[in-house]
Amino acid sequence: MSHEPAKKFLIITSETGGGHASAASAIADGLRRFAAPECLVNIARALEESHLLAEKLAEFYNYLLRHHQHLMKYYYWAIEHFHPNESNLFYRLTSRYLRQLFEKYCPQVVVSVHPMTQHLLGRMLRELGLLDRIPLVTVVTDPCYGFWRGWACEEVSLYLVASEDARRQLIDYGVPGEKIKICGIPIHPKFQFQTEENKQATRAELGPVHEKFTVFINAGWVGGGNIPRIFEEMVERGEQLEGAQAIFLAGHNHELRGRIDAVARRAPFPTKVIGYTTAMEKLMNAADVMVSKLGGLTTFEALASRLPIIADTTTPPMPQESQTAHLISRHNAGVLLERAGDIAPIIRRMLSDPAEHAAMRLAASRIAIPDATKRIVDELMRKVEQRVPVRPPEIESGEYQTAG
Repeated sequence: MSHEPAKKFLIITSETGGGHASAASAIADGLRRFAAPECLVNIARALEESHLLAEKLAEFYNYLLRHHQHLMKYYYWAIEHFHPNESNLFYRLTSRYLRQLFEKYCPQVVVSVHPMTQHLLGRMLRELGLLDRIPLVTVVTDPCYGFWRGWACEEVSLYLVASEDARRQLIDYGVPGEKIKICGIPIHPKFQFQTEENKQATRAELGPVHEKFTVFINAGWVGGGNIPRIFEEMVERGEQLEGAQAIFLAGHNHELRGRIDAVARRAPFPTKVIGYTTAMEKLMNAADVMVSKLGGLTTFEALASRLPIIADTTTPPMPQESQTAHLISRHNAGVLLERAGDIAPIIRRMLSDPAEHAAMRLAASRIAIPDATKRIVDELMRKVEQRVPVRPPEIESGEYQTAG
């Protein structure tokens, strides 16, 4: 019996924050779950792996995000104005790595979930004469208008975006409308609303007291920013929070975890402090509200879990995040925290008004797009079927073989 050859996908991402890696993982899982188990999916951290200079650029981004969030706007400005992702220098530095990616994985479709990688990949595909044989698909992980121009790239054959807002931004950057489809943000199917029984079971597993109002304080993948200061303000005003408990996620920041452990010991409410976890859905399922910076993936994971958000705007959000903050506020799916000292009164209002809290949960569910990953997978499979089954030309280190 003959078998259809496996479909081969290469997903390009970077661990600048946790959102892009989460998107890559969700798409990879979705391809195996919704398309075919025999799909061969590889994920490459192209920014960190391509060259030492690119790796340092990613590390600097995470350093600012962790320790100097107020300076992120200058990093954003520099990237927007100098376009290192389009520079000849970066291409020369990374071209060997890019060639090796194609030789190693022989992808039928390349998927980018990061704006710093796709220009270099597109240029390499064009140079190899593979642009019409290996489609470059970009999944934009910023959901609202105002994101970085780097998402727009001439070599991309299809953009999958979260909203009409995001579609309009790409069009304003000169991307033809026929190249853009609205699918939603790619979140893992494990992020979904849980029954009260499941919520209590998750809390029992994590350790918090079952009946208390649970605040999930999310310091993100890198662990830092303004969130530790917000938690300290919450502890200082803890006498207002009778009936509450907290879960603090310190991410990959071990120093922060130790510091928060010390702060938590003087908190007048129960607090569980944890480090990085791959079970983010359990924390969201256990919580009644999340305090967090507004990353696109984290926001939509919370919305799919019907989890209201207290959004950190104590430092003005970066352009790609500011409209997400307005989206949450406009639909009453959360509250914008403009001053750290306001955290306790906001939580207290939610504690004292269960009806308003329930309305926020319902509002979150209304703007969530829970089937987005399935839509994205369907579009990627169409791209596989549409590709031209022609053998590409020889390249320097040998003949490149497609899997078609």
